[in-house]
Amino acid sequence: MDEEYDVIVLGTGLKECILSGLLSVDGLKFMMANGTLVRVLIHTDVTKYLSFKAVDGSYVFNKGKIHKVPATDMEALRSPLMGLFEKRRARKFFIYVQDYDENDPKTHGGLDLTRVTTRELISKYGLDDNTVDFIGHALALHRDDRYLDEPALDTVKRMKLYAESLARFQGGSPYIYPLYGLGELPQAFARLSAVYGGTYMLNKPKCKVEFDVEGKVCGVTSEGETAKCKKVVCDPSYLPNKVRKVGRVARAIAIMSHPIPNTDDSHSVQVILPQKQLGRKSDMYLFCCSYSHNVAPKGKFIAFVSSEAETDRPEIELKPGIDLLGPVDELFFDTYDRFEPVNEPSLDNCFISTSYDATTHFESTVMDVLHMYRMITGKNVDLSVDLSVASAAEE
Repeated sequence: MDEEYDVIVLGTGLKECILSGLLSVDGLKFMMANGTLVRVLIHTDVTKYLSFKAVDGSYVFNKGKIHKVPATDMEALRSPLMGLFEKRRARKFFIYVQDYDENDPKTHGGLDLTRVTTRELISKYGLDDNTVDFIGHALALHRDDRYLDEPALDTVKRMKLYAESLARFQGGSPYIYPLYGLGELPQAFARLSAVYGGTYMLNKPKCKVEFDVEGKVCGVTSEGETAKCKKVVCDPSYLPNKVRKVGRVARAIAIMSHPIPNTDDSHSVQVILPQKQLGRKSDMYLFCCSYSHNVAPKGKFIAFVSSEAETDRPEIELKPGIDLLGPVDELFFDTYDRFEPVNEPSLDNCFISTSYDATTHFESTVMDVLHMYRMITGKNVDLSVDLSVASAAEE
């Protein structure tokens, strides 16, 4: 291999494939319909290779039962999650969030949300702990309770994104998912990268990253051949001496012949089990998809239960989520370590992604992608796009 490349992207993981697509133009998780990942897909024009379908339901586990997540003031009034007086308080809070405009001080209610914490904002409306639980974890999609003592602006923006995404396709959830599954995203970015001059090498075993005498990356070697390059983008497995372990994810994979009970027969659904409901330090997530998205044979459903591992026994730790599935045909368990980079990319030109977390949505994943893109190019991705370009099929 005599040719030299500006950037070599190692791996076929979604983060690496998205970056290869972004750089060309300038697990299992759902996508927020108005979220950052959808904007990235539109920005790169990769949506012409993809078809999406809306996800049927978004639920939260509360007091031992599954409930639909209320996202607007009217849904709050109908929700069995709250009593009569709590519904009125929650409705006032939802109206404040819906009307809030960062650029219009008249909608701020005299509050500076860059200084006021989420805990202080919520206390103004007198909401109880159960209500705060589903707002913070099922609507704003925070993974733990640290957000309560952080500026409230981020939580309000997250809630508005949820409501806007829910309204976009008038479905039962704010999420969309590619027909034929997430494997469509890497192949679509592979096609896009090729259009812009990218070269794909498949089935290359034991890729070794090479460095020059100054410690900067200079190439990648596989099967005795070296491709020279100026930068390398990869996941933590390629450079284990430049990352550190930050956690571990426990996951159960179930094959079923029925939808998850108590989800209105939803063929695709997300259920979030907030940490306080389970007496845990982190949330648990339940993902289910089926033949309606062309990811399983007719009549079959695939479900995932995942969480940040707090013990060495996933079969016991994940039991609260598994118990919600009903009868299963097959059940498998998997655990994997999470890593984050500790290198300085400006010194070695190695750009390493963080490992996937336990969430069943892409909001944290795509933030890592955009951060890496900014480090590699020194530019931000323009996400002011026409969201109508990405549509979701009804059937």
